[in-house]
Amino acid sequence: MAKPGIPKGTRDFSPSEVAKRQYIIGAIKHHFESFGFQPIETPSFENSETLMGKYGEEGDRLIFKILNSGNFFFDKKGIELPQSLDGLLVNSAETISTEQLVDLNRFTSKISEKALRYDLTVPFARYVVQHQNDIEFPFKRYQIQPVWRADRPQKGRYREFFQCDADVVGSTSLWQEVELVQLYDAVFTTLGLNGATIKINNRKVLSGIAEVIGAKDKLIDFTVALDKLDKIGEDGVKKEMLEKGLTADAIDKVQPLFNFTGSIDEKLHKLSELLATSAEGTKGVEELRFICDNVAELGLGKSILDLDVTLARGLNYYTGAIFEVSAPKEVALGSIGGGGRYDDLTGIFGLKNMSGVGISFGLDRIYLVLEELGLFPETVTESTKVLFINFGEKEALYALKAIKQLREKGVKAELYPDNAKIGKQFTHADKRAIPFAVLTGDSEISTTTFTLKNLATGEQENVTLDVLLEKIR
Repeated sequence: MAKPGIPKGTRDFSPSEVAKRQYIIGAIKHHFESFGFQPIETPSFENSETLMGKYGEEGDRLIFKILNSGNFFFDKKGIELPQSLDGLLVNSAETISTEQLVDLNRFTSKISEKALRYDLTVPFARYVVQHQNDIEFPFKRYQIQPVWRADRPQKGRYREFFQCDADVVGSTSLWQEVELVQLYDAVFTTLGLNGATIKINNRKVLSGIAEVIGAKDKLIDFTVALDKLDKIGEDGVKKEMLEKGLTADAIDKVQPLFNFTGSIDEKLHKLSELLATSAEGTKGVEELRFICDNVAELGLGKSILDLDVTLARGLNYYTGAIFEVSAPKEVALGSIGGGGRYDDLTGIFGLKNMSGVGISFGLDRIYLVLEELGLFPETVTESTKVLFINFGEKEALYALKAIKQLREKGVKAELYPDNAKIGKQFTHADKRAIPFAVLTGDSEISTTTFTLKNLATGEQENVTLDVLLEKIR
């Protein structure tokens, strides 16, 4: 029989790993709720039409589709293939034409009407539209659930992973952006994570830059190339811009952005000068100034706020502020969070002019950062505090009565289930890293006491239940 395994890009989690993940989720959830966000949950899969076409062509390719099941195929002799697919061997190296690709998508829609959710944002937009009459706006929601993407697995990137999102819909106030920066910082401060950089930009600034360099019709090409500056360098970005049709004159005008250094105030001043002839760009600068000035006034704990004009994530739906959080410099890892302002995300489902802004925490990458920096408290993985040794039925019942009282006092305690050799029971406690063991024989039962053994020092003493509780605590 073949050795069992799991699908590529998924993971099993050990008890200690789950404990660490729950520690992170607990910190995030605590601050979500302290900032007034309310929890919702949506189904793990949605109707395909809800998801398809909402993430761009690349996103659509990464959506896991679910084959229709149940009685769908019960009364069907077969499904007719589109004519353009006739004779096509999908698994061969044969090139698929555009016509065949369109027909393949149509064929897929016949046998798959549902898909696993790709993110939490689009399902949230669907939720808002569907329940708009029951929601009090502005609506602040948080959601911590798994999502699925048919991506190429690599360090920090999986096909199944959790997202931790917080969004506000129904308000255009920039105070929401100020609070979201504070929220990021509050979580990272609780986790003891020093030096995470919260990078901010604005879609209007990017549009304004494209306008003043004469490349307004190539906004997406321009910004996608600019966003790669830290990966492929200045020469690589210029090369890609030329390949996308930007003129040499336009690239010369954007030259200041390749070495855009200084404080936030200095960067904003440079942007004001660069975008003086663009009304939209100037509006973006004003929005950035409002957010950054007020964050500075309120102060941050362990995080750093920085203005990054090359940041261009999510241009398909972000319309204002854009956020991306980078791990501390000593950790070679990508972003650990991101988000932004969207003015009409619910419009894709028919509810127009519903502005919103949201951020997301990358649970898996935050886990890797905390692990690499040794920031998980030792107490996070503590499980059972005391193991009662099993000497037989009478002794086990006596032990369980005490265990019940310990549990009521918040102590994690358990009885070894079998009347096995003492050495085996102590070995079990050692492998589980349980710090204390309790022995209950005839003498202990007759005196209503317990023999408590510290498994780290080997010391043991005869104590009452109250003293036992005190020493274990």
